[in-house]
Amino acid sequence: MGINSESDISANLQIGPTTAGMVRIYVAGDGIDLPLDFDPEEAEEIADELRGAAQAARKMSEKPKGKKR
Repeated sequence: MGINSESDISANLQIGPTTAGMVRIYVAGDGIDLPLDFDPEEAEEIADELRGAAQAARKMSEKPKGKKR
């Protein structure tokens, strides 16, 4: 499965700080229990990547504007 493949799998996503000073992304669903811990700098890099992907997706979903005569 790749980034552009659709799936019927559903999961819950939680993001928050841990008592150890890490940022945890926690994914849970059918047969999935995945805690992912990142130091704050890594978490900020991930946040930047998410913002960039959101901007790119927004551009892809915009309707092309017709030419005015």
